[in-house]
Amino acid sequence: MDRREENELLTRTGPGTAMGDLLRRYWIPALLARELPGPDCPPVRVQLLGERLVAFRDTEGKLGLIDEFCAHRRVSLWFGRNEECGLRCPYHGWKYDTTGQCVDLPSHPDHAPRIKLKSYPCLEQGDVIWTYMGPPDLRPAPPAYEWSLVPHERLFISKRLQECNYLQAVEGGIDSSHVAFLHGGALRSDPLLAGSKGNQYTDQDRAPVFEVEEFSGGLLIAVRRTIADERYYWRITPWLAPFYTLIPPRGRNPVSGHAWVPIDDEHCWAWSLSYHPRRPLTDRERAAMEAGHGIHVRYIPGTFVPEANKANDYLMDRNAQKAGLLYSGVQGIGMQDASLQESMGPIVDRSLENLVSTDRGIVMMRRMLARAATANRDGGEIPGLDVTAQQVRSCAIELPRGTPFEEGARAGLFPELFSEPVTV
Repeated sequence: MDRREENELLTRTGPGTAMGDLLRRYWIPALLARELPGPDCPPVRVQLLGERLVAFRDTEGKLGLIDEFCAHRRVSLWFGRNEECGLRCPYHGWKYDTTGQCVDLPSHPDHAPRIKLKSYPCLEQGDVIWTYMGPPDLRPAPPAYEWSLVPHERLFISKRLQECNYLQAVEGGIDSSHVAFLHGGALRSDPLLAGSKGNQYTDQDRAPVFEVEEFSGGLLIAVRRTIADERYYWRITPWLAPFYTLIPPRGRNPVSGHAWVPIDDEHCWAWSLSYHPRRPLTDRERAAMEAGHGIHVRYIPGTFVPEANKANDYLMDRNAQKAGLLYSGVQGIGMQDASLQESMGPIVDRSLENLVSTDRGIVMMRRMLARAATANRDGGEIPGLDVTAQQVRSCAIELPRGTPFEEGARAGLFPELFSEPVTV
């Protein structure tokens, strides 16, 4: 297929599309658990893969994710009354349980058993409410990502709205060559990045060499920088199908990563996770994350919309840019990335790109996603469902020249759960 055809295949995720069918084969982060804090709390609008849904936690604490619109006259059930183990439409009183089954139809009680809304199963794990939107007979085991299994005190997770297609966000997450430029100021000043020798190595060598290897869950995207006559500094970023990226740690700071979940074809949720597999996050670390440092952001109050966003030109500071404090003039790693990814347009025209050797990981990821979509259509195996593959970890390491990264860093990439990270 040509670039335009490939772009169409990879970026369209609605019902019935090849990529949409593939993404529906995985457990998908749908909401932060705190968005549904308790039984009979207010329902929450949810849009995933182009489908408009509503989530609620019923009187018994059961989770429901159902079609947003009442089967009667298509009123949004976000206005509904969450009471007595069901969500009741306020227009005519039709009531639905967590499976989407109508359990009360006041004007015609005998019709209720015949009315059922679309619904998706949910589970709660790692401070996240997950959903599975694919064929029921192909539902995989629950997620086994390490960050989703650590105790709450070791994890901080946030999400933000990103105004572009999920794929260009994922591609930014596996592009380590931009770090020395775009995030150079943050490497010197951000409290969640400081204290790593790797910051100095990154600044010294701005022409890294990429090596990429496939594994059962996706790709290991390794970036090599020269630090001495006989040694290299490696940062290895796994891409885990279908939309996870794991960021190599810096010093003894927490490990981080992202999930880039399509809302529709022109918006996505950028989930940002920071955790430590061995210890609780410190008060200082958690406070920094809540304040929008590291990969996290500050919000417009009451929303998941970043305070710096497209509507206000990301609070661009040209003076800080000119002074060399902020390379792009935008504050914060998360919005430095998002601002440039959104600037490409809602769906970037990849037929106009001019790719180079440092884009090898991006090219291989696109091909692997396309192959996975074909395999899914044909009933074959798809990457990233295996529990062992999901427990891959990013790492940063110094290795002698001549040592393949996949050998020298193996203990850091595929460690025992909850072991100490391999980092520089």
